Amino acid sequence: MEARIEPEASMFETSHVLGSLLASSSILSQAWHHCSAADTGAASYVRGLCGNTVYVAFSGKYVANSLAGIRAGPMKAFDMTELGGSGLFRPLIGGEGEEEEKVKVQTLALHLFLTLLNTPNYQNLLQEIKDKPVIFTGHSLGGSLASLAALHFLCNSSSGNFSSCNSTPTPSLLCVTFGSPLLGNEAFSRAILRERLAGHFCHVVSQRDIVPRLLFCPLGPSLSIIGAHMHCCNLLPDEERANLQKFVSMHIAAAATARKRESPYWPFGNYVLCSKEGAVCIDNPTAVVQMLYVTFVAGIEVVDLSYRDIAEAIPQHLLLKKRDGSEEENFDGGISLVLEASGIGTTGIGAAAATECLKVSKRARRSPNLICAELAIKLGKITPCRAQIEWYKVLSDDDMGYYDSFKQRISPKKYSKVNINRMKLGQFWDEVIEMLQNNSLPYDFHRRAKWVNAAQFYKLLVEPLDIAEYYRTEQHRIKGHYLTHGRERRYEVFDKWWKSKKDLTDNSFVKRSKFAGLTQDSCFWARVEQAKELTEKFKIEQDAQVLGKLWKDLVEFEDYAKDLVERKEVSIDVLAPRSSYRLWVEEWNSIKSARGFCFNC
Repeated sequence: MEARIEPEASMFETSHVLGSLLASSSILSQAWHHCSAADTGAASYVRGLCGNTVYVAFSGKYVANSLAGIRAGPMKAFDMTELGGSGLFRPLIGGEGEEEEKVKVQTLALHLFLTLLNTPNYQNLLQEIKDKPVIFTGHSLGGSLASLAALHFLCNSSSGNFSSCNSTPTPSLLCVTFGSPLLGNEAFSRAILRERLAGHFCHVVSQRDIVPRLLFCPLGPSLSIIGAHMHCCNLLPDEERANLQKFVSMHIAAAATARKRESPYWPFGNYVLCSKEGAVCIDNPTAVVQMLYVTFVAGIEVVDLSYRDIAEAIPQHLLLKKRDGSEEENFDGGISLVLEASGIGTTGIGAAAATECLKVSKRARRSPNLICAELAIKLGKITPCRAQIEWYKVLSDDDMGYYDSFKQRISPKKYSKVNINRMKLGQFWDEVIEMLQNNSLPYDFHRRAKWVNAAQFYKLLVEPLDIAEYYRTEQHRIKGHYLTHGRERRYEVFDKWWKSKKDLTDNSFVKRSKFAGLTQDSCFWARVEQAKELTEKFKIEQDAQVLGKLWKDLVEFEDYAKDLVERKEVSIDVLAPRSSYRLWVEEWNSIKSARGFCFNC
């Protein structure tokens, strides 16, 4: 595993790429070797080295032993927002809306991971592996710990918490689990997709393994008791195991057929579904649920396959798999291969349902590069909307400037046309963000210069209009100021794209010889609006302590704005005689003059 994974994205974001990696390397066998070592030891994890790659394997037996005496509650889903300001998994919980389902994970796994995280040995391990290729792995309950460890590492590496330099790229990372139970709810799965982290996770599942399917069952007292012994539930006596299989089959069938789910848990990442015939790699969560059901039902009478056998035989099996005849080269032939490899067969139980599931998944998961090409055509078609807004900016009132002309609707007819174009552009870029969240675009999409530059130009051109509309309609009096309560998430995403680009290029400052065509802080006018409100409060405030705080905030904005102007990082219309900024400067100067100060813009 030599290639480096870019921050906040994985090069294995499509299942066929990850499948090719597993088939052509020793990752599975090495991961299982370290899992076995972890399960035979007394520690919570073991560390090993293969070449220059560090393997960190978490013990499922350690987790099981930690559950001794627990009879209720370990499988409950925990709301991650309750972690408060710890910031351990902030990227995953930062994108929720007020009306959306909260991100939740398995309480047991989270509790054990947080306990482990606070130990000196584990903190030393994090420092040791921060710049190295690393594979987190674990079997059964150990896989849940491995997934949380990988998520924590990814979330905190991108924010610079493991390094003295915030721009240090995230090292190559892959998490491989064997027979691991489900970890989080559907919101958790969506958040991992949204943050481009799904490609870092590979869950290997045997055809008859109950554990990865168990948490589709309702979270009642009986499941809590089973959960406490999850690590060994595959070793139950035949009769008990058969009853448990029927129980699990019934509830996973409900989840697979879109009937009402009785459990919050949902898969994330890539799943490698294994049988004695081969393996299938799937990354669509809905398809994963359906295939987990069909393969389980088809494999009830099949001889069980150990994960050691899978780790050693599957790569060879995949490499030696032949495609004989022209039939195997078409899509239907590919479906047949998948059915055979998953142990379902083309005529076995559930073959028809699995075929339809795979076809739907294929239609929903077209080539990311093809989707990207289609998106480029749409970008070309939406460009006239942007051009009309640019023209509106050029023709804005010279006394008021671009922002205030739009805010005060100086020309209602022009305002209406520009407002429609503003909304069309917003819809287009929201669609782009949604495609990113659904993993429909190439893994490096947000690093491609064409899209980063287009997004940045859109943000600088249009966000001032969004701010103007927000304050014109007085949304700040209802929701609060724009920066904290009104900013669309698309702009925050584009900020990250642009910052990543700047981190990879020369940041040395080049002084401008003339004012920028667009103000380089797209939120500049929101800061002006806040300064205006602070100034009004300052004029009537009597409390000396509050006055001191207001004075400090206003001086900070004054210095910030003055620096932007001096460096010519603003558009010339910012300095229009009757712009909101110039009017604020005049009012602030009059206040400061009364106190013996003066501010020259």
